[in-house]
Amino acid sequence: MLSVVKTEEQRLARELRAQGWSVKEIERHLGVSRSSVSLWVRDVELGPAERKRLIARARLGPIVAGERKATQARKNRAEHQAEGRRLVRLRDASYAAGCMLYWAEGAKERNSVKIVNSDPELLRTLATFLRQHFAVPDDSMLIRCNLFADHLARQHEIERFWLATLGLPPSSLRRSMVNVYSKYSLKKRTGKLPYGTCELRVHSTRIVQTIYGSIQEYGGFERAAWLD
Repeated sequence: MLSVVKTEEQRLARELRAQGWSVKEIERHLGVSRSSVSLWVRDVELGPAERKRLIARARLGPIVAGERKATQARKNRAEHQAEGRRLVRLRDASYAAGCMLYWAEGAKERNSVKIVNSDPELLRTLATFLRQHFAVPDDSMLIRCNLFADHLARQHEIERFWLATLGLPPSSLRRSMVNVYSKYSLKKRTGKLPYGTCELRVHSTRIVQTIYGSIQEYGGFERAAWLD
């Protein structure tokens, strides 16, 4: 009985190959191993039309795969946002405060939580929110200092300040960015923002999309741009 089934599968595989199907397509359609398909169809000759179809399908493959991947990624984001809407009914006021803070000050990126600010307490509040409600470990929080030229002499002091403020290890620090201002702004800049600004980032599609879902639930609106 088994040999009869195999013979039927082999016959179908050869027929499909003669029609210009790829080995991968036949494998998926019949549910058999790729090595078996390759063995069965290796001597099947293709006509010009079938060969043209096979070449076209091969070129289209990466495009289809990319579209499939994008569709799945969008589905995942939608699921994370749905979870965020659900959490609104389960979490306390500190969760709502963190979401509102991110709505007001956070960068609206698709796959990362990111906020840049000069207020140490604001960034500390967000870091606490991420630890408390998303169990983000310290080594997943990354910071980058944004400095001006008048900060250069104190660069290491400023970097240590932000690490200590956020309770993060030195490994969380990324290379600081220094903005060189023009001669016209030199006097205006000196003494302002004594610790520059700090970027706090966590690479996580799940967390940022969950926050977006919660924000929309709190606000009673839909924002397709955060999903797409």
